[in-house]
Formats: sequence, structure tokens, C-alpha cells
Amino acid sequence: MKLIIFGATGTVGRHLVEQALAQGHAVTAFARDPGKLTLQHPQLTCLAGDVLKPDDVRPAVRGHDAALIALGAGRKGTVRAAGTRNIVVAMREEGPRRLVCETTLGVGDSRPLLTFFWKRIMFGLLLRPAYADHVAQEAIIRESDLDWVIVRPGAFIDGPVTGQYKHGFPVTEKNLKLKIARADVADFMLRQLTDNTYLHRTPSLSY
Repeated sequence: MKLIIFGATGTVGRHLVEQALAQGHAVTAFARDPGKLTLQHPQLTCLAGDVLKPDDVRPAVRGHDAALIALGAGRKGTVRAAGTRNIVVAMREEGPRRLVCETTLGVGDSRPLLTFFWKRIMFGLLLRPAYADHVAQEAIIRESDLDWVIVRPGAFIDGPVTGQYKHGFPVTEKNLKLKIARADVADFMLRQLTDNTYLHRTPSLSY
């Protein structure tokens, strides 16, 4: 497939780029400073652009089969929803239907899975703007008519791809670590490009 990855230089985005190339996909890495990607590959195109500028996003989307969103802004709530809105509009105008987006465990009906610490301290105080941004981001995607999958991973940790993780579990699931390696998040996201199990759904992801 010909994929465009938004947030390609982020901690999850880098894994998406590397794994997608390893799987034989042609990849366009869209980022404000794609020079941060030191990877070189004949199937990789690096494209500089601002996801907050529709005129940057629309031509970038053109000609691709699918888009993956791994936008990040740290604790800030200023990029994810606004950027995703521009991507959704561009996809509707330019043709790609498949959209896989990474948000976070705890949004929407997955909130009961969070511990008190994550509910009240992290998302309630420290990461409140980022959490609100993810909530708005999901709403934009849900309201679209695209073929979307929203992936809700637990807290990021370092580690290799294992393929051994829980996904799509109910809020009654027990013994969750509420953590997941970034490499496994990328692995799961790429699987959603061709698997319709979670089409128009929001699977949670954790060890």
C-alpha cells in the first residue's frame, strides 16, 4: 500500500515508518521537520508540512491508499484535534478511505479501565489539555464517513515488537498493566490497514 504517516517523527510515528517499510509499503513521512528521521529507504518519501495548514495537508494526502495518525504535542492540547480535522477533510476530498488513528486509553467508554492515579492526577490535572485534545480528535473521526479505526493504547514504554498484547478488551478486563511498547502500538495500527475486525470501533491496547 501507499501510506502517509502524520506525526512521522514522533515516538510512535518512527516505529510506524520503520515497520511499514519493512512490510513492503511505500511510505510518505509527513512532519514539520522530516529531517529528524535519519532513516533512508527507496520506498520512503519525507514531506515537510504543518498539519495545522490545510494547504499543506490536502496535496500531501493525494494519491495515497491510507493514512495513519500519530500526532503528539506533549501535554499541550493544540495539535491533535485541529490537525486531524484537516486530515479528515483532505481525505474526503482526495480519495483515501482508510484511516487509523492513535489516541489514548481512557477516552470515551474506556475510561473505567483507568486507575485513580490516571483519572484524577494524570488526565485530571497534569495532562488535562492533552486528554481533551484526544477526546475532540476522536469526535472528529467518528463523525466522518471514512473507514476508520481508533486505537487507544495504554501508557507508552520502550521495548521491541512482541505482538503479544491485549486488544479490544472490555472495561471489565482484569490484570491489565495499562502499558504498551510504542513498537507494539505501531504493529497493531498497521494491522488495522487490512483487518476489518475493528472497523468503526475503538479498540484499547495494553499488556
